[in-house]
Amino acid sequence: QVQLVESGGGSLPPGYSVTLSCAASGRSFDGYTLGWFRQSPGKEREFLAEINWSDNGRKISDELLGRVLIAKDTTKNTITLRIVGLQPEDTAVYYCGASSHEGVYDFWGQGTQVTVSS
Repeated sequence: QVQLVESGGGSLPPGYSVTLSCAASGRSFDGYTLGWFRQSPGKEREFLAEINWSDNGRKISDELLGRVLIAKDTTKNTITLRIVGLQPEDTAVYYCGASSHEGVYDFWGQGTQVTVSS
């Protein structure tokens, strides 16, 4: 049973940075792509970034280029997402997902809330 558990969210003032973690377990993720999405109230889930577990290939949302960094730690079976220069519009629930086929995410975590306000 695949499990994805996000952590690292919280309330932060504008301009700060946040690092979110996703602990992945339940199977080998060789050949999988793990990614980050977010969803704000009343909006659709938005793609942020993804990383291939095997070859480290990365894809970043055009909207967030230069503001986010995605990385993986195979020793801890985790991926992280660092966002710099937080703004109120970054307020959302951030989700970790796992994809076995390009563009199709099969598994999701429960999400972690990030709130940006002064």
